[in-house]
Amino acid sequence: MKYTGDFTKEISFPLGGIGTGSIGLDGNGRLIDWEIFNRPSKGSINGYSHFAIKAIKDNKPITYILNGDVQKDYVGQYRQSKFIGYGFGPESQKMCGFPHFKYVEFEGEFPIAALNFKDDKFPAEVKMTAFNPFIPCDSKNSSIPAAFFEIEVYNTTDETVKYQIAFSVANPFEVSHNKGERKDTCNILTLSNGTADKSSIEYGDLTVATDCEDTYIQEYWYRGGWKDSIVTFWNDFNNTENLKERTYSLDGKLDAGTIAAEIEVTPRKSKKVRFVLSWNVPNNYNYWDNDIDENKCHNQWKNYYATIFENSASSAVYSLENFDDLYNRTLLFKNAMYNSTLPKVVIDAASSNLSVLKSPTVLRLEDGSFYGWEGVHEKEGSCPGTCQHVWNYAYAMCFLFPDLERSIRDLEFKYSTDKNGRMGFRLVLPVGIKMSDFRACVDGQMGAVIKCYREWKISGNNKWLADNWENIKKVLEYAWSDKNPDAWDFDKDGVLEGRQHHTLDMELFGPSSWLEGMYLAALKAAAEMGEFLGDKEKAQEYRELFNKGYNWTKENLFNGKYFFHKIDITDKNITDRFSASDTYWNEETKEIKYQIADGSSIDQMLAQWHADIIGLGDIFDREQIFKALQEMMKNNYKPSMRDFVNPWRIFSLNDESGTVICDYPNGVNKPKIPIPYCEETMTGFEYSFAGLLCSRNMVEEGVKVTSAVRDRFDGKKRNPWNEFECGSNYARSMASYALIPILSGFEFDMPNRYIGFNPFLTDKFRSIWSVDGAWGEFVLDEDKVVISIREGEIRLSSLGLKFCKSISVLKIDGRIIDFNFENGIIYFEEMKISQNMEIIL
Repeated sequence: MKYTGDFTKEISFPLGGIGTGSIGLDGNGRLIDWEIFNRPSKGSINGYSHFAIKAIKDNKPITYILNGDVQKDYVGQYRQSKFIGYGFGPESQKMCGFPHFKYVEFEGEFPIAALNFKDDKFPAEVKMTAFNPFIPCDSKNSSIPAAFFEIEVYNTTDETVKYQIAFSVANPFEVSHNKGERKDTCNILTLSNGTADKSSIEYGDLTVATDCEDTYIQEYWYRGGWKDSIVTFWNDFNNTENLKERTYSLDGKLDAGTIAAEIEVTPRKSKKVRFVLSWNVPNNYNYWDNDIDENKCHNQWKNYYATIFENSASSAVYSLENFDDLYNRTLLFKNAMYNSTLPKVVIDAASSNLSVLKSPTVLRLEDGSFYGWEGVHEKEGSCPGTCQHVWNYAYAMCFLFPDLERSIRDLEFKYSTDKNGRMGFRLVLPVGIKMSDFRACVDGQMGAVIKCYREWKISGNNKWLADNWENIKKVLEYAWSDKNPDAWDFDKDGVLEGRQHHTLDMELFGPSSWLEGMYLAALKAAAEMGEFLGDKEKAQEYRELFNKGYNWTKENLFNGKYFFHKIDITDKNITDRFSASDTYWNEETKEIKYQIADGSSIDQMLAQWHADIIGLGDIFDREQIFKALQEMMKNNYKPSMRDFVNPWRIFSLNDESGTVICDYPNGVNKPKIPIPYCEETMTGFEYSFAGLLCSRNMVEEGVKVTSAVRDRFDGKKRNPWNEFECGSNYARSMASYALIPILSGFEFDMPNRYIGFNPFLTDKFRSIWSVDGAWGEFVLDEDKVVISIREGEIRLSSLGLKFCKSISVLKIDGRIIDFNFENGIIYFEEMKISQNMEIIL
């Protein structure tokens, strides 16, 4: 996707590793959102940090900041401060008061961004490529705390020109100690906290590095008052001389430094320079929970990256020395995504929301385990604990980094499950702290069971499943446990009827297809897991409960048009039973508040979306599913918001389209105070709805729902790499990634050494696929299928191609293999595959 002019003004493209924090690349090339200090920092800048380029032509300097025009806040930003902000113009640190490029094009195909700079007055065209490694099944190299830059300078003149590219970074720490040196093949400038102990949460260091041979380092900008430092830097750089060396014997405060690389480029040719900005803020702590011990020595842990790299100099050198490999592997993934024949908006939605994994929403704990916020506020995380019912929707990591996804399950069972099977739906940090006493969340807890099934099927790790089986049973059976005060399925009839906390932050009373469906999917998944492990008695018990619940749901929770929530909201006895009437009873209207009742909920078949992705089969009646989807397109999908009433958060407006959380069609009684967030359009919910439409052969409608979301995030109105809900960089938006396996008809059953493809678009088809240990591409041409493995290896004994009527030849890693073909499945002797499978039709 390419963005210019006004369509760049909201862009902030995150550059950072998984769990390292990130720095944002603005649509005009500035470095913003410095979120590398173990917490979010939206809108932040770090002094005068910037790239600049100088051409020496006719013995005169032509110097430009490597930025384009600022696109907003010409009057200044609102803030509670004096002599800065609104009424004072853009901040001088934005560098827009210096010569900069008139024409800028931002090309963003996550995880790689490229900016093209042109100006009639500058004797070169400049391209900046920026990324952080994103390599499926390699979570270590995808977690480097650094931003990678490659600056390509194309000489547009007819004579050889000398160029210098300067990368200036301010030391962000209270006491600044800057040091330039050469390490191995790299020239580096390290900016550290001069007085903080390395075990302190205040400690940190940054490194600016290049592998360019001709390099000049200015450890310190000039110290002075007013604008002395930036004025002197400009004088130092904007001339024909090299940067002068400057150092101070005493540590200072917020001192900037510069590293400049020099290249000479012949006419109509180009050269490249590489830079890395790495960081090390190793000691993390829980700053958000007032109940945590105030003793910071206890309330502290190391970031995972700090166990891999001693400091930012170490990660910078590693990054530069492995730049080619890390970039090429990231490019391989990016190309596999964007070369797909899937609708462009699907690839845009799926890839753009992968940026959440590179945002401050994500942490990696000392042992590498994964932890996530729901999203982030401007200056702190939003809703902690890898919240079960939000991360239920996030389908990117389970396919691309399965080890990290499994680590969430491990943490949940070890630290957030009590002896009765109640799960705390928010993991408390530091790990080992007592879990929350708050009630369990039914969609989160049932989701944990469903996700264990998914992780097992993606990995084929039977030992992992066996090790967790007792916990899985305990968590599922909490539904009918007499230790469950909310009595979800107290009479154990396969129907949820009790008090049910859920992702919309309140509780439903009585059965709804939404939460009942999650229960049914968990029962069905547990039955299959039990069967595999030889626990026949439990498998039979769960299967019988599923069948009871399935039949009851078919007969009682479908109104002929869509699935609904069965409750008499005028019956106060329902909430009295749980001593909940103080919160839920509306005495004025004589109704129970915060219920769906007869409304059409966007999540009424959420469990079916999960089931269709992971191969669980039907959770609801097939004919009822189709009817309900048709009605939801009529009711929940809104082609325009202009005449729509929404008292909640405004995520779409004016003539924008979107799909609302709950709608009450004409003639249906709407509770006076219905389910929370009723009229909102939240992108993760919209994507799961779109995915279910697609998996049920309503692809055109699914793409339409997806397009409605992405049209809102166009760079002009909202940032394409920040879909928000309860804060920025929201985890639920990664529901969009599920559109890829859905539309590919991707099937995975690694315990039984099987994968399969049955794409919905079958003329010519190409898409990415991944399981634990391997990823690649599936390509369907006129007379053959090629399943390539781009990285890793996989063991298979069967392959599903259910769109095929016959197979003539099977080649695996270049060898012709004997096979049997029955009912769309190719059977062959189990083998390890590391290159490709070629099937001649």
